[in-house]
Amino acid sequence: MAVLIDPPHWPAHGTVFSHLVSDASLAELHAFAEAAGIPPRAFDHDHYDVPERRYADLVAGGALPVSANVLVRRLLASGLRVRTAQRTPRRRSVLPVLREAWAALVPSEVALGEELLDRWSESHRGYHDVRHLAQCLGALDEIAADEPVSDAVRLAAWFHDAIHRGRGGDDEEASAVLAHESLTAAGLPVAEEVARLVRLTATHTPAPGDVAGAQLCDADLSILGQAPGRYHVYVRDVRVDYQHVSDADFRAGRLRVLDELLSLDPLFRTASGARLWAARARTNLAEERLRWLS
Repeated sequence: MAVLIDPPHWPAHGTVFSHLVSDASLAELHAFAEAAGIPPRAFDHDHYDVPERRYADLVAGGALPVSANVLVRRLLASGLRVRTAQRTPRRRSVLPVLREAWAALVPSEVALGEELLDRWSESHRGYHDVRHLAQCLGALDEIAADEPVSDAVRLAAWFHDAIHRGRGGDDEEASAVLAHESLTAAGLPVAEEVARLVRLTATHTPAPGDVAGAQLCDADLSILGQAPGRYHVYVRDVRVDYQHVSDADFRAGRLRVLDELLSLDPLFRTASGARLWAARARTNLAEERLRWLS
């Protein structure tokens, strides 16, 4: 078991890149990359992209040089390879899907849908962008295979991070106010319910019997139950959302978030969430916690 690197061959940004992987664990890969000064943004689901100028010093630092074919075979055998269908989608690829979803939900309010997409597309967002919105809506579709999901829940997904400045609690409240004002102005009778649901995403603790609240919270947390490589991209992107916070403060804050999530019992409250995401989510959360403690 080792950290492996293939020859610099893949062209981008005026140079060529190598892939750096571990055939043992993502924890080993991240530790090696951090020690070598490779920035977190270079991580891509199951590997780091490293420029040609780093190849020799990474080999000198312990990365085992192998051919591209050997690297892929070892990565596949490790179980760490992330297939295309499991990868975080590109921002531009989800926009047509989101526009179609909005048109099906509120066809009379095209301008409001575009306003929301503009908010979700703000340049300072790392994780809480259009890809997260698409993840939530896709998760609601999965939940809807087992039980009805109302338009109010889907609207709450559209609004729940419409305002995101990296201030927990304040962002959810501002998003709830925006939802209430926007939907009231549009003459939609669900404004109160949507605002209530948006506020629940600050704590993810809907009351017993709150079916709509459980559905929205499960959709919001569904990223936790994805394949490890995609989960690690989520963690990478969350760090971007809080780039105004020091590394030490982010570590401390992230550990608090992980402890809060791990304390939720149940973590997922719908039948779909429990079946699809719960077990993987607890493993992902526990492994990330160990990473921040090391």
